[in-house]
Amino acid sequence: MDVSVELVKEEESYIIKNLYPLYLHDLAEIYGHYPNEHGIFEESNHYRTLNEQYDVQNIWWQKPDCLFPYLIRVDGRPAGFMLITSPPYCNKGIDYFVHEAFLLRPFRGKGIAEYTAVELFERYRGKWELFTNPSTETNKRGQQFWRKTIGNYTNDNFVEEFGETFDGFKLIFRFENR
Repeated sequence: MDVSVELVKEEESYIIKNLYPLYLHDLAEIYGHYPNEHGIFEESNHYRTLNEQYDVQNIWWQKPDCLFPYLIRVDGRPAGFMLITSPPYCNKGIDYFVHEAFLLRPFRGKGIAEYTAVELFERYRGKWELFTNPSTETNKRGQQFWRKTIGNYTNDNFVEEFGETFDGFKLIFRFENR
């Protein structure tokens, strides 16, 4: 199995945009979200088509100095993505933030997500942060993944706490890899 983690140029942004509705569908199970009246997983009824929803994601290719959209490929096929931000799209004192991480179901449980996370941690050195749903009932798998991945990467030298974020009450992970 050949895994690659590629910074996606604007010409290929459509690949991440194609995967994004599947990511939102997965999150719906964790957060209890429903599609809007047009069948789009967005809180606003403003979006009537996936094409309209795609335009919101264009910012990832408009700020290449601080927004880093990565595509995960397995044997040449798109398998998921990880979106990394840096200031000003991070909390104060944080250098890098895992904004979104997604792996298609056929590729899960094979070490691909952990490989991707470590690959990106190694590319960017500094203070890292990420949030996930605090509910152990709906997001046990996600919490265990990040706890294990960051724990393995840092020799358990990380902070895990519940707290308020710009996205509500979350489970927060922080570590440094300078």
